[in-house]
Amino acid sequence: MDPKLGRMASALLVLLLLLEGGMFSSSQPSGLLGEVFQYIDVHQDDFVQTLKEWVAIESNSVQPEPRFRQELFRMMGLAADKLRRLGASVDSVDVGHQQLPDGQTLPIPPIVLAELGNDPKKPTVCFYGHLDVQPARPEDGWLTNPYTLTEVDGKLYGRGATDNKGPVLAWIHAVSAFKALDQDLPVNIKFIIEGMEEAGSVALEELVHREKDRFFSSVEYIVISDNLWISQRKPALTYGTRGNSYFTVEVKCRDQDFHSGTFGGILHEPMADLVALLGSLVDSSGHILIPGIYDHVAPLTEEEKKLYEAIDLDLGEYRNSSQVEKFLFDTKEEVLMHLWRYPSLSIHGIEGAYDEPGMKTVIPGRVIGKFSIRLVPHMNMSVVEKQVVQHLQDVFSRRNSSNKMAVSMTLGLHPWIADINDNQYLAAKRAIRTVFGTDPDMIRDGSTIPIAKIFQEILQKSVMMLPLGAVDDGEHSQNEKINRWNYIEGSKLFAAFFLEMANLHQ
Repeated sequence: MDPKLGRMASALLVLLLLLEGGMFSSSQPSGLLGEVFQYIDVHQDDFVQTLKEWVAIESNSVQPEPRFRQELFRMMGLAADKLRRLGASVDSVDVGHQQLPDGQTLPIPPIVLAELGNDPKKPTVCFYGHLDVQPARPEDGWLTNPYTLTEVDGKLYGRGATDNKGPVLAWIHAVSAFKALDQDLPVNIKFIIEGMEEAGSVALEELVHREKDRFFSSVEYIVISDNLWISQRKPALTYGTRGNSYFTVEVKCRDQDFHSGTFGGILHEPMADLVALLGSLVDSSGHILIPGIYDHVAPLTEEEKKLYEAIDLDLGEYRNSSQVEKFLFDTKEEVLMHLWRYPSLSIHGIEGAYDEPGMKTVIPGRVIGKFSIRLVPHMNMSVVEKQVVQHLQDVFSRRNSSNKMAVSMTLGLHPWIADINDNQYLAAKRAIRTVFGTDPDMIRDGSTIPIAKIFQEILQKSVMMLPLGAVDDGEHSQNEKINRWNYIEGSKLFAAFFLEMANLHQ
């Protein structure tokens, strides 16, 4: 068979399968974009194979072991080589070593900086991604080998498939389609790809500072695809995330535990003090009880309210899939607002308490409670820290306890929010309409993705989150997957985004 006819037949088969599944709601565009889409459809099995090769690398950054670091170096090298084969100028930046709490030192995998094109007439878009993964073991409940990409009913199962190897490859596939068709890229493209995101992006912030006036000097827009839709089918654009302030509160009588038969009834027990302190933080409706905590929360505007009303979310289905009997709020809008645009306080655990099976009648001499507050615009982290400390001191003083209390904020990460009227959000909306035949849900993320705020603050550039994965992809959990449809249509989405950015720049 003529190779061209073979490609056309494969593309037709793909189209029929997508139509049959009810997942392809927009018509194939004409012109260059149509050719790019056809190329991606015809080569989708090759793209899945590449993802399989990447998933097979156990690039675990969470467990600081030499064998995993070797895999991380191999993963970053593979990515650098792939970008070089596309014609990119690639710099694998040595960022030194990591000093661990136990005294050992391990090398940090290089951060890959790559660029294609430097035409001053074109906009320059930078894509951020990471290639490290969370740990995964078959015995933890995986139905397949986590490091063997396995396709079941159009779902591609494997650790890193959606977080974040699949999206990184989708961006690369979009570039490769233009290259394969001998077409100029519509935009200048840069990549920054790291291998330590799951371990806190070690050394990344320092590199961004260092490269601000060199690698990032020509960058106008930054795209991150490291989160998920809120739906299984409808695409989304993310314009905000919450920050996080993590606290510990220690109550101490002495370093040793007490026998409750010998000392019970004559002590101010540290555990009783701590339970009272933790119980004073939030009420049964989820309202934070720390005075002044809501004072600087950004007011709800009518424009923002309409965004929540437009989001496609079946609250009953969402609750059932979460295996929760009842949420604190009864409407879609209230649930989403309290996930995204209002602060929340969560109590995480207690050190020093006996938590093994069986009975142990001790009075802990020293206990440490852990809790965090998810921050939202325009909360000030230092103000929140003062409010928390003052509140706990007031509650503790009212107990007239002879114990000692110490409060510490051990982590502080700022919230991030973007301007949805920026050019790249407009371009992404148009691209989503072209590929998926619908307008995106405009969403925030209740978790914290620090790199967005780092880019925004250091570089003063427009930052956008353009997720590819569905809400049920299960990042960080057992049976992580990305749907073949999301992976392939996501590659098309990036290609369409390049063209839309170029059109808006004219």
